[in-house]
Amino acid sequence: MTSAHKKLGRLSTVTAMLLARTAGAAVLPDDRADVFYSNYTGGGMDITGKSVAVRKKISEALGVEANYFIDAVSGASIDVLSSASAIHDTRRQKSLTLNYIRDKTEYTASYTNSVENDYISNTTHFALSQDMFGDLTTVTLGYTTSQNRVGERSGALTSWLGHAYSRSYDAGLTQILTKNLIAGITFEVITDQGFLANPYRSIRYLDPSNPAKGYSLATQVYPGTHTSSATEARAKYYLPYRAAVSASYRFYSDTWGIRGNTVELGYTQPVANRWIFEGRVRYYNQSHASFYSDLFPFAGSQNFEARDKDLASSQNTTIGAKVTYAFLPDGWKIFKRGTVTLDLSRIRFKYGDFRNIKDYGLANGYAPGSEPLYHFDATVLQLYMSMFF
Repeated sequence: MTSAHKKLGRLSTVTAMLLARTAGAAVLPDDRADVFYSNYTGGGMDITGKSVAVRKKISEALGVEANYFIDAVSGASIDVLSSASAIHDTRRQKSLTLNYIRDKTEYTASYTNSVENDYISNTTHFALSQDMFGDLTTVTLGYTTSQNRVGERSGALTSWLGHAYSRSYDAGLTQILTKNLIAGITFEVITDQGFLANPYRSIRYLDPSNPAKGYSLATQVYPGTHTSSATEARAKYYLPYRAAVSASYRFYSDTWGIRGNTVELGYTQPVANRWIFEGRVRYYNQSHASFYSDLFPFAGSQNFEARDKDLASSQNTTIGAKVTYAFLPDGWKIFKRGTVTLDLSRIRFKYGDFRNIKDYGLANGYAPGSEPLYHFDATVLQLYMSMFF
């Protein structure tokens, strides 16, 4: 179970779920089937995801969604390779969602089961969405709980290390301000407890008794609790010539000392009734966790110690483009329409205090702690077809 695997898996899963449902609190969206493919390549990782999602209205008030997602990871990020061999794993995830509408309120309940060789997760989600003030305002509330079993894979055997539990609470407000402008804000709080460390990553500390490297490795030690919060503001403005621009800002903070900022700008341009072109640019930066260090002075120098690059100070910039083509704009037989979408992103990651010890060391003339800072580029490709009926 690598951190990138979990993150990309979550990204692909969320994308697939969004494909199976569009926003709207008072009316259930159209019946729909989606086939989804994604690939992430970068930083020594190759992750491929595939998904099938189906949405069906039982009545005008009740709808059901089912999704099956599978992704496979090969390789390992640089901080894993510093202490372990490459990882090959497959994650299989199943989810079921029910939507019920009564008057102007939509109730949502979902269950997700995700299984890997070294990670098992069961997640339950509840939400409600309420339209008010002439349907110009939408308020949403959500609650999610997750129970996870964490293990470490060695060859064909898995050693189960413990459990991790997560709860999240979110609230949102969306407001139609003018006929061309819509804006919203969301706030989320997440609490985690249990085994929160990544078992495949290690700290490093100065060790004069190891003349070949000048340092040695030891097991990470994480706190048993973690609370984070995030606030996001977003807006979309519809231009007179059938186009739209969007902007969002998100601020993240947690009890481990990490502060993160995300800014994203987007543009959407339909062409005729067959094409939709979209472009976006996104920038993210974060500070490091309070117990993170690329190089500790000695083993056990702190109560909590980590050298997971996801906890280091970093920044990344994403440039993305998406094109959607309606190959059945007017429908065919039982289908109202059909579309195919290609989404391609290029991400550049830079780290402020995580160093490349895989490719540099004493043999190259670099003393511990003086190695070049790590950076890499990644490509994310997503392709999906949607059939509405």
